[in-house]
Amino acid sequence: MRLAAAMLTAALAAWLSLGIGAETSPQMSASSRAGVSVAENAAAATIAATNREREAKVPTTFDVQPVLARVEADFDNAVGRYLDFLRIPSISTDPGYAKDVRRAGEWLAAEFRALGFEATLHDTPGHPILVAHHAGASAAAPHLLYYGHYDVQPVEPLEEWTSPPFEPAIVDGPHGKRVVARGAVDDKGQVVTILEALRAWKTVHGALPAEVTVLLEGEEESGSVSLPGFLAAHAEMLRRADAVLISDTNAWDIDTPAITYRLRGNVYVEITLDGPSHDLHSGLYGGAVVNPINALTEVLGQLHDANGRVQLPGFYDGVADLSEAERREWAALPFDEKGFLGEIGLTQSTGEAGFTTLERIWARPTADINGIWGGYTGEGSKTVIAARASVKVSFRTVPNQNPQKILDGLKAFLDARTPPDSKWTIRQFGASEGILVPADGPYMQAARAGLQDVFGKPAAMVGGGGSIPVVGLLQKGLGLDSILVGFGLSDDRIHSPNEKFELKCLKNGILSHAAILGRIAEIRKN
Repeated sequence: MRLAAAMLTAALAAWLSLGIGAETSPQMSASSRAGVSVAENAAAATIAATNREREAKVPTTFDVQPVLARVEADFDNAVGRYLDFLRIPSISTDPGYAKDVRRAGEWLAAEFRALGFEATLHDTPGHPILVAHHAGASAAAPHLLYYGHYDVQPVEPLEEWTSPPFEPAIVDGPHGKRVVARGAVDDKGQVVTILEALRAWKTVHGALPAEVTVLLEGEEESGSVSLPGFLAAHAEMLRRADAVLISDTNAWDIDTPAITYRLRGNVYVEITLDGPSHDLHSGLYGGAVVNPINALTEVLGQLHDANGRVQLPGFYDGVADLSEAERREWAALPFDEKGFLGEIGLTQSTGEAGFTTLERIWARPTADINGIWGGYTGEGSKTVIAARASVKVSFRTVPNQNPQKILDGLKAFLDARTPPDSKWTIRQFGASEGILVPADGPYMQAARAGLQDVFGKPAAMVGGGGSIPVVGLLQKGLGLDSILVGFGLSDDRIHSPNEKFELKCLKNGILSHAAILGRIAEIRKN
């Protein structure tokens, strides 16, 4: 669920500098690019003809209530299919599982073909990307693009699992039955909510109420290296969509839906301070020469002032204040700060002064040390002054912050504090911007209405502290805004042993996607 931004960012930068379109794919020759263009133009003509035909033959108004009833009636079967999907160990980071990753993509392709979709598993330099398309019943209805991923994280440490990670177990929990398995929620479970909602529509009405394209990748958990090039190569086709729906986020709680409309980006670096030419005896040299570990930690202690503000030059340039309406809405959310902190063994929140915990997480930029090392770290003692010391730091960005300006500010910050006879090296692993999606557009309103149809209450409009770089790729590269509707919970243990998904959340997700599709299909394109 949490994309590695480094390789995505580099590929996106190259993509945007060349211009979007099939001709810009970095993985394709000139003749191949021409072939893609011709093929997609031919596909467009075919789609147009299909649209005219279906307008003449298929009713364009469908009742969603029988669809919701079908979801309820078929839920046990849906769970069985979900468990089959979870049994495939599609770990994308380990080459030893490459065949299983492909097998997961093939499983999905077969499921979509059974529903009448045209489904193609596209080879990439990495793992395959599945694109499934269904023309829908009405060319006047919007074209909806779904995104998700079918790969999963590694399972280590294996000894901490209560059951084998690819033998899904249904166990009891506070909210009823839950499924424990790797990928239970991230993102296989959420992909299944989309698949089963589409299945219910096809079963009841024999058609979908709108045109649908589903794009599912197999390397999100390993950096989505192939995704930017794929989006560029197929931009003309994908740009025909009117809106994007992504399920890779959380609900507010098990009974309250949520739509995430803003995300933080990430600038991630490794900083190394080099001093002496080699490690030194701390008795012979201690107190007389620069100690890179001492010097590095002293500099890192100056990253924040007493009020928690980051001290890089220009760091807050472009950071906009929340509107009063947003602050009121967030303050009105039933946020249990004590419980939020208690889940991680803490009692007090800290950070930038003058902001609530939710505001700090969702709307304020940060600087955090993620790892630090140098010298001797093995068992016992070894009295050395290390020749170098290193640290990894992430800077979470918010909308309108410029990642390059942060990198420039970091360099200036370090240069001003360089110890004698020392030098800095900065390695960049990613630089993505924060994302803000308009909260008042027709597709967003339709999603909110669909969620209210299912839950009987309004969806919480929330921010996300993490990064989902594909949202930025789609927004900046294709001009498509994403609606982030997820059904996970904060205690689902994603990326950790004993990952789980509540069956109640699975059902709510299927019902919600069915209702949202019905609501979006009511919109008529200009």
